[in-house]
Amino acid sequence: MKQRRIKPDYRGLMISLVLSSLILLSGIYLIETLTLVTVFNRLFIPLSRLMAFIALGLVFGQYLELSGLTKKLSILARPLFRFGKLGDRCGSAFTTAFVSGVAANGMLLEFYQDGKISKRQIFLTNFVNHLPAYFLHLPTTFFIVLPLTGRAGLIYFAITLLATLLRVSLFLFYGHLFLAQPEEYRLQSGKIEESAKGKKEIWQHIRKKLPKRVTKVFIWILPIYILVYVANAAGAFEFMNSALSGFVVTRIVPVESLSVVILSFVAEFTSGFAAAGALLDSGVITVKQTVVALLTGNIIAFPIRAVRHQLPRYIGIFSPKMGTGMLLMGQFFRLSSIIFVGVCYYLLF
Repeated sequence: MKQRRIKPDYRGLMISLVLSSLILLSGIYLIETLTLVTVFNRLFIPLSRLMAFIALGLVFGQYLELSGLTKKLSILARPLFRFGKLGDRCGSAFTTAFVSGVAANGMLLEFYQDGKISKRQIFLTNFVNHLPAYFLHLPTTFFIVLPLTGRAGLIYFAITLLATLLRVSLFLFYGHLFLAQPEEYRLQSGKIEESAKGKKEIWQHIRKKLPKRVTKVFIWILPIYILVYVANAAGAFEFMNSALSGFVVTRIVPVESLSVVILSFVAEFTSGFAAAGALLDSGVITVKQTVVALLTGNIIAFPIRAVRHQLPRYIGIFSPKMGTGMLLMGQFFRLSSIIFVGVCYYLLF
């Protein structure tokens, strides 16, 4: 019997569009800096790009699964993911995360909704994907920060990398101890159960399932993304960063490092590290104080940046409950590992 096509939730989409329009119009009316040109350049273009990457991840995940390429794509990560009992599907998402984190999360969602991976697997793989996310942004930041801050910048990157490697290792050990062996590893042939399908059949499958899933993602991501954008334009996140920076700096970090922390992680990334380098070269602060200040700024500002930039994506891709929980847990583990490695550096050196 022919399978019935599941229709997208157009009613929910309409409610989402109305709510999003009200939020945006209120922001334009109340905030002077929000103009039509600004909204188009800084909201609609990034939002369209985000939705395109999410759709690409969903399509890519379905294509890999139906074509039988999941095992091939995961070959580089297989030793780690076999040890962590996460499986080839999660390994393929890990490999994809070196190119696009949004596409990787889209793949994980596809595998989870089809019942191919468990809730523990999707959470653990998302946390392990902090490693490719680190290297994905490394070229941009490394060659800006290192010339500006020299040795202090190098130590800063070493600490954040060690923190990332530490928590990824712990996640894999957790999977090794508490997860069941994935089915594809229990099969003698080591191959995923499903057989590869033809291109026509793959396209029909994608065309049937993609509209519903993209619509579901759009329903959640549109109002939340616009709400976060309007809040940011109103200065909410800048206020939170400044308040937290002032509290931590005056009580924990030397006062001389105040400008390093605030400029680096609250105002603007490049100019902040330039200020750090200038203070370091002039002897106002030591290398150790600069590293501590940069790490403190990282700890303060990055969770808020995660809420501002990543929360709409996580809620849109997964669900409000799962996405929020995944993001908060990931940030908790991230901060804990940076604090641990940073304290070790402070005490030992």
